[in-house]
Amino acid sequence: MTAEHSAGAGPFGEDRFRLLIQAVTDYAIYMLDRTGVVVSWNPGAERFKGYAEAEIIGQHFSRFYTDEDRATDLPRRALATAATEGRFEQEGWRVRKDGTRMWAHVVIDPIRDASGTLIGFAKITRDISARLAAQEALRASEERFRILVQGVTDYAIFMLDADGIVTNWNSGAARIKGYSEAEIVGQHFSRFYTEGDRAAGLPARALATAAREGRYEAEGWRLRKDGTRFWASVVIDAIRNEAGELVGYAKVTRDITERRKSQEDLEKTRASLFQAQKLEALGGLSSGIAHDFNNLLTVVLGNLDLLRRAPEEHRPRLIDNAIQAVEQGRRLTQQLLAFGRRHVLQAEVVDVNRLIRGMDDMLKQSLRGDIHVVLDLADGACPVEVDVTQLQTALINLAVNARDAMPKGGEFRIRTETVTGGSEAVSVEIAVSDTGHGMSPEVLARAFEPFFSTKDVGKGTGLGLPQVYGFAQQAKGSLRVASEVDQGTTFTIALPCTSARGAEAAEAGLNLGEVPRPLRILLVEDNAQVAEVAGAVLTERGHAVTATGDALEALRVLATDQPFDLVLSDLIMPGGLSGFDLAQRVRSRWPALPVLLATGYSDQAAKALGDGFPLISKPYEPAALLLAVERAAAPIAVSALQDNVVPLSRSAGER
Repeated sequence: MTAEHSAGAGPFGEDRFRLLIQAVTDYAIYMLDRTGVVVSWNPGAERFKGYAEAEIIGQHFSRFYTDEDRATDLPRRALATAATEGRFEQEGWRVRKDGTRMWAHVVIDPIRDASGTLIGFAKITRDISARLAAQEALRASEERFRILVQGVTDYAIFMLDADGIVTNWNSGAARIKGYSEAEIVGQHFSRFYTEGDRAAGLPARALATAAREGRYEAEGWRLRKDGTRFWASVVIDAIRNEAGELVGYAKVTRDITERRKSQEDLEKTRASLFQAQKLEALGGLSSGIAHDFNNLLTVVLGNLDLLRRAPEEHRPRLIDNAIQAVEQGRRLTQQLLAFGRRHVLQAEVVDVNRLIRGMDDMLKQSLRGDIHVVLDLADGACPVEVDVTQLQTALINLAVNARDAMPKGGEFRIRTETVTGGSEAVSVEIAVSDTGHGMSPEVLARAFEPFFSTKDVGKGTGLGLPQVYGFAQQAKGSLRVASEVDQGTTFTIALPCTSARGAEAAEAGLNLGEVPRPLRILLVEDNAQVAEVAGAVLTERGHAVTATGDALEALRVLATDQPFDLVLSDLIMPGGLSGFDLAQRVRSRWPALPVLLATGYSDQAAKALGDGFPLISKPYEPAALLLAVERAAAPIAVSALQDNVVPLSRSAGER
């Protein structure tokens, strides 16, 4: 192609070139001669610069430059650069016809003929003022953000690269951590962690969590430059580019040492206050329990002393009085264990109506003669699975409360009702009501509060209603109360129904009137007086008893050729082996030999029950002991063994 054709010579080529240039309006495209005089002008140039073609042809292009640029001879230097280097490109301010400025992107190319002689310049200009404004706005925003971040002194705000290297540092970080920007930028952020945390890999896990989940937040000890520690609240956020690639992390740290110390001081104050309240409550509890137990001991000692001198016909009454006092003491102990969640639950399937009817005499003895007892029991109540002793204790406690609420007599009513959901029974409600003086809203709000009692000292420990509440919770049921002053009170215990089947009375019971086969029993009891009583009861029944004082001695006796039918052991004993340890060793070595464990309370009681060892609670009545021994040796319905094995038959202590 000739130079003539390459320049667009010829009518057809020139027309096409002219049409192309004239169609461009987003760019100013025009030509200069060798001296910089404008020799052509397109519509884009007219739109940008404001000059018509007739106005600008023949004028020097330097008029588009600012006074400052003309003062530095920039127009001439631009042409010289284009001529010598083949191109000049720049961004800068240019002036329109009306004197306003625009930010322009300028390209100047030299034009040479076929022999290489410079004949002029092609100049392309684009108005990029909008882009400059956007860049300036972004720069200003970034500057404002930088000033903002640098102005924050209560937070350390800085960035990490993808590897955890610090890339910037604000004044808050310098104040909290002690490092200047020059000291820390380029260092790994793990230097802020304690040696133990670094050894455990905590810095790496923190970044990994932020990268995986988008955010990591924690509290912990961090180190300052001087080696001192501060308790920090730390947040690390992952930063990703538009493609979703991880480019670094934003890290915000706050020194909350003072807040943590304040919280610790507050917790110490609360603990001290709680301890003081607990001691005050225990003082009230102790005085109530001491008064009650002293009364019970007085009854026991008095009746036993009278028994020495009393004629034969008076002895049964004195014995009954002493036994009744002991039973009241046992009930008081069970209340304490139930309140402290130390009572070992022995749940069994119970017919609620049958149990309540069996308590009729006991309820009447807990009340007074001027209080009328009404049992309103719904037919067909579904069975429930509960600890029988705890349910009986709860009803006795409610009866004692009702008695004290009706000093002039009244009505005590127990009503049962099966609550259904759809076509199925879901719970049995036991509503215990009285016609007494009721409770005010203030008293009602504290009714289940441990140790709270409106009675005089010596007339209650404040554990009766908490025991009822605790029983309902442990039985997976609920307790609600309705009461108004002078309108009486109703406590409603709701117990969930069960589909399990209970043992029949004929199957679960043994006839104590019939002498069973004599049993050879190894009695393991460290308390000599308890051992003497238990041995006497069992011997009187016709059983042969060998007594030992600890588990190691019991194992030595068992290792002899003397055979036994049952091991009766206390659960808690001095020495290296407990009764539970003994039971496990007996089961391992003599698997056919049954073991019955006795306890008032032990942490191991639940484990013993879980391993299938039957339990009997202390203090036990002779009949309860005999029944438990003969059940364990039989063994018949061991799983139906109750807390004290036989139903209660005497009144419980006062609340």
